Amino acid sequence: MNKIHAAITAVHGYVPDYVLTNQELERMVDTNDEWITTRTGIKERRILKGDGLGTSDMAVPAVETLLKKRGIGADEIELIIFCTTTPDRVFPATANILAEKIGAKNAWGFDLQATCSGFLFGLTTGAQFIETGKHKKVLVVGGDKMSSMVNYKDRSTCIIFGDGCGAVLLEPNYEGNGLIDSVLKSDGSGVCYLKQEAGGSVKPPTHETVEANEHYLYQEGKAVFKFAVTNMAEVAAEVMEKNNLKSEDIDWLVPHQANKRIIDATATRTGVAPEKVIVNIERYGNTTNGTLPLCLWEWESKFKKGDNLILAAFGGGFTWGAVYLKWAY
Repeated sequence: MNKIHAAITAVHGYVPDYVLTNQELERMVDTNDEWITTRTGIKERRILKGDGLGTSDMAVPAVETLLKKRGIGADEIELIIFCTTTPDRVFPATANILAEKIGAKNAWGFDLQATCSGFLFGLTTGAQFIETGKHKKVLVVGGDKMSSMVNYKDRSTCIIFGDGCGAVLLEPNYEGNGLIDSVLKSDGSGVCYLKQEAGGSVKPPTHETVEANEHYLYQEGKAVFKFAVTNMAEVAAEVMEKNNLKSEDIDWLVPHQANKRIIDATATRTGVAPEKVIVNIERYGNTTNGTLPLCLWEWESKFKKGDNLILAAFGGGFTWGAVYLKWAY
């Protein structure tokens, strides 16, 4: 029997209707469109509006449309891996909440937290269940409601992040297509540079932590940029070198959408031509776990069976990684 690969057989995404433009941010904080665009490449981002709405509410339309495209029911899903930094609640897992909302009555699931690298970590984790033959249909979801933890008085972070969610279905493939290889890394020394200070067991919520704005995202931009611009590019090149891939062998580079300069550095390091680099940061900003599946969703119609894709990401903590996969349809 040929080796089993975990292949993406369907993908879909969802972004909220509300568009937060750079011009609107100019009225909220001391910034301007030119400053934001030059430093990040972002022109607008989507924001989930409405009381009582969480990350799972963006996942539902993404997953339901994915299932329709694939022609299967939610009851056929065996495992849900929900990659998110903004779960609906500390517990239960948002994967379990999603399963109930879509009617995935035969699925077990869990949340995976690796910040912006989470979707890659989840993709690789889900692939193990397919490759071993344990499961036939694994749903990997990547999404975040970053607006729930962004301080819109902090111009260093509120210009960057948006809300969005994407999902892929993994199934067995015997033709050599699917997830071929991955390089995943982490370095806990980065905790001081990109974090949410309060809300966990080290510093539970109190009136004092709320008043000190310690439940918002905190980032030291220069330190994070310096680490990300080097390591995301290097890990993408590493997975290519491991698999004897040259730049001309790569059909699409799918980089995490955190900063246009980081994307450009990754493209330069791998030698992938600009027209083969997927970029939508100008419209969505950084949706954290949502960026990679949203890119796959938007470019799905351009992919051809057998195309070589390199996915690369970098996240707080620090986490980073790259995946080499061959498109299966």
